[in-house]
Amino acid sequence: MRNYNKYTVIVVTILVTLIGFSSCKDFLNPEQEINITEDKLYEDWYEYRSIEMGLYGIQSKLVEQIVLLGELRADLLQITENADADMVEIYNFNISKENKYASPTTFFELISASNNFIRILQEKQPQVLDPESPITNYDKLYGEALCMRAWAYFNAVRIYGKVPFIYESLTTMDEINNFINSSGTYIDSVHIVFGLDGYENDTTYNKPIELEKQYFDLDLVIDHFTNELENSVKAVGVNHYLDNNDQTWEVSIWNPYAMHTLLGTMYLTEGDYTQAAYNFEKITRASSDNYRYQLDQSFSNGRWRNIFNNIDIKEHILTMWFNKAQFQQNQLQSFFDSRPPHKYMLKPTRRAVMFWETIWDDYVVVGNDSKPWETKTVYRGLPGDFYRGYGVSYAYLKNNEPIEDEKVFNMLWLKSEEDYRTSELIVEDADTVVWKYSWNKGVFDQDANFPIYRAAGVHLWLAEVYTYWAFEQNGIVRPFTINAVNIVNDGTNYTIDADREQMGVRGRVGFGDKSDGIKVGNINYIFHPFTNKIEGYTDLTGDFLGKQLYLEEQIMDERARELAYEGERFNDLIRVAKRRNDPSYLAKIVSSKFPKERRDEMYNYLLNEDNWYVHYFD
Repeated sequence: MRNYNKYTVIVVTILVTLIGFSSCKDFLNPEQEINITEDKLYEDWYEYRSIEMGLYGIQSKLVEQIVLLGELRADLLQITENADADMVEIYNFNISKENKYASPTTFFELISASNNFIRILQEKQPQVLDPESPITNYDKLYGEALCMRAWAYFNAVRIYGKVPFIYESLTTMDEINNFINSSGTYIDSVHIVFGLDGYENDTTYNKPIELEKQYFDLDLVIDHFTNELENSVKAVGVNHYLDNNDQTWEVSIWNPYAMHTLLGTMYLTEGDYTQAAYNFEKITRASSDNYRYQLDQSFSNGRWRNIFNNIDIKEHILTMWFNKAQFQQNQLQSFFDSRPPHKYMLKPTRRAVMFWETIWDDYVVVGNDSKPWETKTVYRGLPGDFYRGYGVSYAYLKNNEPIEDEKVFNMLWLKSEEDYRTSELIVEDADTVVWKYSWNKGVFDQDANFPIYRAAGVHLWLAEVYTYWAFEQNGIVRPFTINAVNIVNDGTNYTIDADREQMGVRGRVGFGDKSDGIKVGNINYIFHPFTNKIEGYTDLTGDFLGKQLYLEEQIMDERARELAYEGERFNDLIRVAKRRNDPSYLAKIVSSKFPKERRDEMYNYLLNEDNWYVHYFD
């Protein structure tokens, strides 16, 4: 069992972990023809490890759901004529309870399995409850399970708006379903109180107890689980590298960096910028670990796409591992790829493609902000993001092959010369496809890894924090906005190791210097998307809030280029709209992807925040 593959689970583990199919009592029933008993089940450390892997097996089943609900409801993804009825429902914000992509069942499976494993560790390894006891691998497993459960609740509440709180004593799907469908209270027939002196001395009450059904909204989920992670986790993440000599195991399971990312994201969502910055800086300033999450040359320029080829601890924080050879696959390639036998049900929106095709490298502007109407673009630079965009995040396919990069660049150059007719011929009749989960993959692989958290995403979250966070120095309140700009452009805000120079999110793909980095000033120029000529400007002199909003929009655009189709886009739009107390921010952006005749209808529909959620529990 020491050489088992990632997420591969032995028969015993499957039966214990996927407890949605039977209760613990039924599992131990000898009439089920299972030749194992409870007293022998947890004698071996590797049985605990196998159960741990079972949890990740359930989490990996949520990948398609996270992507579909996080992207198809946002502005970067749309349906094709091949989309199935459930995808059409999601796209149209008309989601039924029968929708297979919106069902909370797998979230409940993960919560149920986590509850069960947490109780097993409390029973069999009671030292996990003692903050003074030495840290062992059981404490690290306990931390993983607590993180897994918190992540499940946090993602579920962002989708559904509210979620039923599942008591730890409910450890099977039957119990959970009965609890959810109960009217107000639920009778739990057996209640166990765990003591630090072990399972044998615990008291079992063989009498019914009432569990009050209650729903947690986003604020309650964040308050409850940030408190639990900060006060109940002694350690997180078993070091499997000692057994298998594979460093990527560290970021294929919950680990300290992943836990801090989850905490930081919850605090950012809540608006607690101090705690969000504290947790994100545990990643961005990980000096004790060789600054592993610096945005340096490791994935600069053409190497950026390697983020989606292999797992690397310099970028990946928590990644779901898949492998065709082990029959561990996902449906993302099938959803997006237009090559047979894939279904090509989803495609990039025009807005998404424009994010990559209308960014300009090394352009030169000459003028004077005191006379902004005289300012002109004297050298338009080079169009297109060919490191993060074309050929990796999206592609044009003709005859089942991507159009060459050079031809796509020529298309953009022709547009810059305003020869739109000739430029359109280059991609005429091509399929525009999401390529992030097909890049460097065989047609039948369907096993692209899925990054839940990675370094660039955390840096951009931290930039978002710095946009609004201020600090007091010598009685003067000072903003951190310059740090936000530097994180995105070149990383110069960090104190860094001279051997690993920070490059910034844009900088590592060539768009972070003085000419083409994001800029926020009194005068902010508006450029034509295809010619890069200056078309106008906005004057924000004396308007600090206006500058913050403008910078926030630049960061959101950068998140679109860097993190498209990784499942967070709709959550990003909700977070910004709520911070601004302005639902029109989200409504305008999302409605823009609909046909002209539907935009006003969808805009008005999305002005109601209640329509941003899947109403499964109403």
